[in-house]
Amino acid sequence: MTVTQYLADWRPYPFRIARTRLEFDLAPRATRVRSRIEFQRIGPGDLALDGAGLKTLSLAIDDQPLDLGLLPAEGGQLVIPAADLPERFTFAAEVEIDPEANTALEGLYLSGGMFCTQCEAEGFRHITWYPDRPDVMAPFEVAIRSDQPVLLSNGNPVAAGPGEAVWHDPWPKPAYLFALVAGDLRAISDRFTTLSGRSVALNVWVRPGDEPRAGYALESLVRAMRWDEQAYGREYDLDVFNIVAVDDFNMGAMENKGLNIFNSKLVLATAETATDGDYERIEGVIGHEYFHNWTGNRITCRDWFQLSLKEGLTVFRDQQFTGAMRSAAVKRIQDVQTLRARQFREDAGPLAHPPRPDSYQEINNFYTATVYEKGAEVIGMLKRLVGDDLYRKTLDLYFDRHDGQACTIEDWIKVFEDTSGRDLTQFKRWYTDAGTPRLTMAEDWRDGTLTLTFRQETAPTPGQPEKPPRVIPIALGLIGPNGDEVLPTTVLEMTEAEQSFRFQGLGARPVVSLLRGFSAPVTVAREIGVDQQALLLAHDTDACARWQAGHDLALDALVGRARGTEAGAEFGRAIAGVLDDAETDPAFAALCLSLPGEEEIATTLAAQGEIPDPDAIHAGREALARDIAAAHEPALARLCDAMADPGPYRPDAEGSGRRSLRLACLALLNRLDAGARAEALFDAAGNMTERQGALECLIAAGRDTRALADFAQRFGENRLVMDKWFMVQPLRAAPDRAVARARDLAARPDFDWKNPNRFRALIGGLAANHAAFHAADGSGYDFVAEWLMRLDPVNPQTTARMTTAFETMPRYDAGRRAHARAALQRIAALQGLSRNTREMVTRILAGLA
Repeated sequence: MTVTQYLADWRPYPFRIARTRLEFDLAPRATRVRSRIEFQRIGPGDLALDGAGLKTLSLAIDDQPLDLGLLPAEGGQLVIPAADLPERFTFAAEVEIDPEANTALEGLYLSGGMFCTQCEAEGFRHITWYPDRPDVMAPFEVAIRSDQPVLLSNGNPVAAGPGEAVWHDPWPKPAYLFALVAGDLRAISDRFTTLSGRSVALNVWVRPGDEPRAGYALESLVRAMRWDEQAYGREYDLDVFNIVAVDDFNMGAMENKGLNIFNSKLVLATAETATDGDYERIEGVIGHEYFHNWTGNRITCRDWFQLSLKEGLTVFRDQQFTGAMRSAAVKRIQDVQTLRARQFREDAGPLAHPPRPDSYQEINNFYTATVYEKGAEVIGMLKRLVGDDLYRKTLDLYFDRHDGQACTIEDWIKVFEDTSGRDLTQFKRWYTDAGTPRLTMAEDWRDGTLTLTFRQETAPTPGQPEKPPRVIPIALGLIGPNGDEVLPTTVLEMTEAEQSFRFQGLGARPVVSLLRGFSAPVTVAREIGVDQQALLLAHDTDACARWQAGHDLALDALVGRARGTEAGAEFGRAIAGVLDDAETDPAFAALCLSLPGEEEIATTLAAQGEIPDPDAIHAGREALARDIAAAHEPALARLCDAMADPGPYRPDAEGSGRRSLRLACLALLNRLDAGARAEALFDAAGNMTERQGALECLIAAGRDTRALADFAQRFGENRLVMDKWFMVQPLRAAPDRAVARARDLAARPDFDWKNPNRFRALIGGLAANHAAFHAADGSGYDFVAEWLMRLDPVNPQTTARMTTAFETMPRYDAGRRAHARAALQRIAALQGLSRNTREMVTRILAGLA
């Protein structure tokens, strides 16, 4: 039975836990878990404990056995009436679990013979009976017995011997932060001295043979610890910090206190096996999980409705960190691209929800771009509104006031109100209202005065038909006709549905540089000429707004091409200026040369009331890319050669910027030479960034047979690299061949579909090929649905998350909607469909009704 959880129904837990003691006797098919939990009553109510998939051997209160007849028939909650309980007592349980059979990878499971855990959000109930909710926090002591050579858990090691280890975590934490790892592992190690002079042992644990690929992760950890001390004044609080790389993992990584467990793709890297993007993601995710030590662990969320409290803030912090380590401007543009590609799409479909939802059926379905990326944008708006100095004071107050607590969005808003003196009641709508506001700007120029009138509106979303106005910080500047900045960045605060602002004493009509730094997660509608856009692209002092001007030029051209026109001449002329200045900032130039994706073109057409045609979008984008390449072939060829690595590979901002520009030029030139340059680069490449980039071009050109065979022969034993091989083929193949290629790949014996990384690589690669997934005959929908149906009984979490491939279906034509509806209905009719997947499919089907 599906049960909907409501925020309004939350009630405090009636007991406090003074201590949790766990003992594990690890065995692949029959692990014994003994628990002793010391409870103290703090309010009225029964003792409710969560459990799932447990073989319960005994239960006791203060060592007095309990009748096992109290156990729920099909798992769920074990409830012991309040009348049967003293004020203080110890609950004890012994259970048996089967890690080897745990293909859902939730709780304690096996990955390649290694024991590991994943307990967020509600995985601990698969380990033992416990109040599995984030507001119940306790110090943990964990004893592990096993023949595995390395035995790890949270906190500090307090005892170790042959086949046994004891760990103690003195900081109270909820059960979702519990972690255990046992396996044949090797560590690369370092030490870090904190601001107060404490020495912390750092270890990155990997499988034997992977040690040479773990160094960058360790270096990233040191950088993150140092940056958090400098930027936020946060110091690490245990004697040891462990990271473990795991091959089978549903998420990217997990911030368990003192023992972070990572998907191995976010730990292991060498120039030969990892791209520049991999290196940047490793650094960013290492930082993200470490920063959770304070924003998520020391201060956690009261309930899962508050998930964005920890995730949005920590994403914002990891974005700041990456910007500080690399290029803040380039990082901001990349974050905007990600937000538009993932979160705006979510906001515009049947899965739309606010950063703090009012209800859910399965919390794992709310680990979304809205909670994470939009949650980070909300933090950025708060920082912009109060300023850098007050933001730091506010965070200091937040850490001081709420350390050791499980908090709410209201607690977070209150510290900003207390430090700034502002009333943020209206601003809070960013947390409670779904949807992306549409900001319309009109200009009036008279006698040296520019009047800007803004209007905001947010379309209805499921369950929220009416949207009152929000606080929107609008950062803008004014650029004169000669390219000089006549007004530096100024932040306007919009609070009404319609509002005007005046700028007086101007000598000539300026061009408005709007939404600098992408100061709010909104879409913008304005009348602006191509000459004005070109002026901004050439002269704007804000990198994000400058990129936006070029991006808008390209998007306008691509929308025109999708409609069958020959649009694009203005963008082509504007690109000349970018190419002339490309060597000044190669990473920025690469972003400008990369055309908006087909999904964004479809989103733009839908927003303008049109039905997108995926085939026309694809053809138009290819045609514009080919025209740009033909018009600028000499400059592109020169840059492609000039950006070659001058020395040994370095995964830093400068080196990755040069390679990104080289590959952006190559991708355009590929339309002219049928892959000749790409083949030469593939053969000569000394790093994975250029090898994979060249391979993608060869696939797009239909010249990939030899390169794919060479790649597979070279890297066939490397699981992570072969994930790339599986992904790029359906992703870059011509739309009329992509589904057939995906089916061929799925039939290979090395398509280990039970491994989340391999499954996401192939099925996700096909789903990301816009024209192929949306093939008019429904073959793309059928292929993805078939595999989701196969995976659901094995791994419901991954299945449910990948159903989002269908979330944009309401925008397409009747034929495609019918094919998608039929595919989704087949999933919905699956016998024993998981609660995770059923909720997602039901919501998407409702949008197709």
